[in-house]
Amino acid sequence: MAQPFARIAFTPDVQAVQARMGSRLAYRQAEIGAMEDPALGPAEIAFIAARDSFYQATVGSNGWPYVQHRGGPAGFLKALDAHTLGYADFSGNRQYISVGNLTGDERVSLFLMDYPQQRRLKIWGRARLVEEEAEPELLARLESPHYRARIERGVLITVEAFDWNCPKYITPRYTEAEMQTLWAKTGAAEAAPAPAREDEALGQGALMLTIIGMRQLTPRVRAYELRAADGAELPPVEAGAHLTLPVRLDDGRVVTRQYSMTQHPARRDGYEIAVQREDAGRGGSRAIHAGWRLGLRLAVDAPVNHFPLHGDDRPAVLIAGGIGVTPIKAMAHALKARGTPFSLHYAARAPADMAFRHHLADRFATESHFYFSDGPAANRLDLNAVLRCAPSQAVLYVCGPPRLIEGALQTADVLGIDPARIQLESFI
Repeated sequence: MAQPFARIAFTPDVQAVQARMGSRLAYRQAEIGAMEDPALGPAEIAFIAARDSFYQATVGSNGWPYVQHRGGPAGFLKALDAHTLGYADFSGNRQYISVGNLTGDERVSLFLMDYPQQRRLKIWGRARLVEEEAEPELLARLESPHYRARIERGVLITVEAFDWNCPKYITPRYTEAEMQTLWAKTGAAEAAPAPAREDEALGQGALMLTIIGMRQLTPRVRAYELRAADGAELPPVEAGAHLTLPVRLDDGRVVTRQYSMTQHPARRDGYEIAVQREDAGRGGSRAIHAGWRLGLRLAVDAPVNHFPLHGDDRPAVLIAGGIGVTPIKAMAHALKARGTPFSLHYAARAPADMAFRHHLADRFATESHFYFSDGPAANRLDLNAVLRCAPSQAVLYVCGPPRLIEGALQTADVLGIDPARIQLESFI
């Protein structure tokens, strides 16, 4: 969560509810430090350019909010720079509620939805109306050349805050064009999707899974929910387990990649993995993001576990870096369910890069601690402080990039921590 958004949204009333519900400590960290620059990044600008609609909220002089749907060709909402959005306001039902509200209160809130990928972007800003007579060149920049509806005015929005919202409860919806693309990629007929046969599944394993859900957790991380193709219960797993999954690369070769399962280990109705797209990697994550679709069948082997959670009552310290949070999330669920004390420490470059951050803050509010390395409000993970405060018999689980693994090992050695108490899994 970006700091400017937290400072706007978390009013005293909101903070009081957060404190009562146990999430205040987790969200408090987003408000600390000097004010950050709410600049839109490449991921936000690309997301905005792909939208063909959004929802806009304004406030009337009587204090009542008003939400309006705005639609047009994809890209009609334009990012003129990292701090400025604009769109052409077409003639509608001539009630002029939003326009009237903006003449008295310039504040707006936008909701931009991507239903197929279960993503949403919230933007808060201040708007002003652009009239053609006064600023014809600026209004011309807001036009969409292939959309000939009559423009009455332009709306220019200075961005004050934004946040990628939790994808939970977003029901996937598809346009006709998106469905045609989906069916074409799964080899279906033009008129309706035909069920895939088992011999069309990707992979050679005995366990047949179907992708039944996808969620965009961050601009680079996407979660996939997998169910048994026949609807049966899946083999039981323990926290730390992973699946070896088939992936078809751009050159047509089918290779395998391993991904930790993130769901509560007690679940038998489905598995969940999260894949971070690495544009400079070996191609597997790029191929998954580009090619995996709802309904795709995967023939896989049974899950295995090379990063198991201890079974006794010793406390645990869970340390995750970046996408290394995937097995750590499952461990937190398992420890919470059996009443074992633990603390969870999650480090990433920025709040927007933290997959499952909202989920962890909600489910494990008292156990979770979040660390960010970028920005004026950076609070870097201090491994020495974390390990020094760990209970004397705690088992330490560290999952993340090599630098985090090496740092944990070096710190543990300096502090004289028994190596037998340290479990590691590296993500490259």
